[in-house]
Amino acid sequence: MAPPDTLLLLLAALVVEAAAGYPQRLYARIGHPVTWLGALIARLDRRLNRDDASFVARKAAGILALLVLVAVTLATALVLTGLCRMLGPLGLLPLALLASTLLAQRSLFEHVARVAEGLERGGLAAGRKAVAMIVGRNPESLDEAGVARAAIESLSENFSDGVVAPAFWLGVAGLPGIALYKAINTADSMIGHKTPRHLAFGWASARLDDLVNLPASRLTALLLAAAAAFDRNADAGGAWRAVRRDASRHRSPNAGWPEAAMAGALGLRLAGPRVYGDVVVEDGWMGDGRAEASAADIRRALSLYRRACGLLWGLAALLSLATLF
Repeated sequence: MAPPDTLLLLLAALVVEAAAGYPQRLYARIGHPVTWLGALIARLDRRLNRDDASFVARKAAGILALLVLVAVTLATALVLTGLCRMLGPLGLLPLALLASTLLAQRSLFEHVARVAEGLERGGLAAGRKAVAMIVGRNPESLDEAGVARAAIESLSENFSDGVVAPAFWLGVAGLPGIALYKAINTADSMIGHKTPRHLAFGWASARLDDLVNLPASRLTALLLAAAAAFDRNADAGGAWRAVRRDASRHRSPNAGWPEAAMAGALGLRLAGPRVYGDVVVEDGWMGDGRAEASAADIRRALSLYRRACGLLWGLAALLSLATLF
């Protein structure tokens, strides 16, 4: 597939996912494509990542594991695309349904909204319980402001990783593009950590994930800043200033872009030092606003997020129309 077909597919998948998400009954019955990818990655980790191997050997094994993951994912996506295209124009619907399972507009909104609801209805304990579902840091180390900041940071970063990046690669290369992106991103989340077990084995996955997320992280910052211009409770100029000043200070080459844009737009200060388990991870601050975030700020972030998703839809539609003429 090539534009405009992939762009029409992108628009259809965005609409389907926003309307229906991934049904819980379906998840309970068969799981989710990401859980299937995770099962393959876990098996490759068990089989190839030997504790007694040298650093170089484990790095080579990690590269092999990534190649196997990419090959299996690409082959599956190509077969499914071929089967759907046999239906002619009607094949767009099953392709959109398949691609929609790899987007996370709806689920991201729902998970972050639960943190706001927890803080509003159950206080700090409920907020910590809800935020623990979406972040890896130690929730017991967070006060109410910390819980709110963690939710907003997760919304910002996952807007890039869970929505814009898969949408970008879907628009570029159709179902194979989004499937490959999710495989790489899932591998990074599972084995791309600087732990004794995965420092060497996950090196290739982590580096490739940085590369494939690079264009989307910049696009996400643009979408959030542009969305702020249509939100009376946000500051587009503040978003631009924070991105230019702070994005490069983040320890991640990509996460700083959406987090800085969100921080600047909302007049907040995000990121900074965080606690994962018992380890304090130093990081740069994004934005120069107040650090005392609240449930109301999570609601403001969700409002901005919805507008940014709308702009993403509009961009997909405009690009699709442009390729027709």
